[in-house]
Amino acid sequence: MIPVVVKNCKIGEGKTKIIVPIVAPTREAILAEAKTFHTIPVDVVEWRIDLYEDVRSAEKVIETAGMLQEVLDDIPLLVTYRSAIEGGKTQEEIDNDLTPAAYGELLKAVCASGKADLVDVEIFIGDEVVKEVIEAAHANGVKVIASNHDWTATPSQSDIVYRLRKMQDAGADIPKIAVTPTCKKDVITLLAATEEMATNFATCPLITMSMRGMGGISRLVGEALGSAMTFGAAAKASAPGQIDVNQLDTVLETIHNSL
Repeated sequence: MIPVVVKNCKIGEGKTKIIVPIVAPTREAILAEAKTFHTIPVDVVEWRIDLYEDVRSAEKVIETAGMLQEVLDDIPLLVTYRSAIEGGKTQEEIDNDLTPAAYGELLKAVCASGKADLVDVEIFIGDEVVKEVIEAAHANGVKVIASNHDWTATPSQSDIVYRLRKMQDAGADIPKIAVTPTCKKDVITLLAATEEMATNFATCPLITMSMRGMGGISRLVGEALGSAMTFGAAAKASAPGQIDVNQLDTVLETIHNSL
C-alpha cells in the first residue's frame, strides 16, 4: 500500500489521521471556524459544501474555498458535496438535491480552480460522473476520496470489500465507506471487511467506519486494522458517532504508541 501525500500530511503511514468537518452555512461562519483549527489536532479539514447557503453558485463555492485554503495554510482542504440520499436526509431534501450531472460539474469546477487539495466523489452517483470527476481531479493535482454511505444497515463483509475495490478500481486515491450498525455484530463485520481489504486487496489507504454510538470503536482502531483516517468533531459533527477531536487524538496517540 502506497501512502497518499497531501501537503505535509502522509495518509496511510503512522498514526490514524484526523479529518474535522466544517458544516456551517455561511462564508463568515465557515472562515471563523477554520481560524480555530490551528489550535486543535487536525490533519485534514472537510468542507461540506452541500450545507453551504451558496452551493448552487460554483463561483461562490470556489471563492470561499480559496479563502478557506488561505486560512488553513498547510492543513489540506477536502471539498465534499454529500448528496441527500447518501447523507441520510429527508425526501424533501432529496427532491431539492443537485442532479448527478450538476454535482459532477460543480466538483469538476472546484478541481479546475485549484482551490481544493482533495475532493470526495460518491462511487454510486453514476459511473460516467465518477470517471469525469476523478479525471478532472487528477489532471489538476487533486486527490480523490471515493465514498459510499449506508444509513440503514451494514452490508455483508463481501459486499463492503466489493464496494471498496470498486472505488479503488475506479482510480480513487482513497476509498471510503461508512455503514450503520443494527447490532454489535455489524461493527465486527465492518472491522473484518476493513482488515480483509487492507490485507488482501488495497494498493492505497482506506477509510472505513461504523456510524452512531454503537460503531464508535471503529473510529478508534483504524491503525491496527487498516483504516488510515477517521473523523472527529470540533464545533459540530457531520455524522452520528463522531468523537470530540481532542478526546479522539488522545486515544489515537495511545493506540499508535502501543503498536
